[in-house]
Amino acid sequence: QVELVESGGGLVQAGGSLRLSCTASGRIFNIHAFGWHRQATGKERELVATIGSGDSRNYADSVKGRFTISRDNKFTVSLEMNSLKPEDTAVYYCSLYETGAGRYYWGQGTQVTVSS
Repeated sequence: QVELVESGGGLVQAGGSLRLSCTASGRIFNIHAFGWHRQATGKERELVATIGSGDSRNYADSVKGRFTISRDNKFTVSLEMNSLKPEDTAVYYCSLYETGAGRYYWGQGTQVTVSS
């Protein structure tokens, strides 16, 4: 089994910054990619950013230029969020695709609230 634990969420004013972190543990043979998703109240979960095993990165258009995903080590990924907007308010979830099991794993989520 694989466990993902997120940290770093909280309350911040518009224009501020937050850094989310996610650490994976358990039966991990090969991580194909890490990702961050978010889900605002009443909305579907959406992709925010991904980082592949070759360090390739992809971002949602809504966060390009403001958010940066990075791999701190083999089992930890972070999301640096700058110039936050009220519309960034959501529960942020970490994910990884593990090729050994051939499936995605998800964290429990961390709340990010941006006040105007």
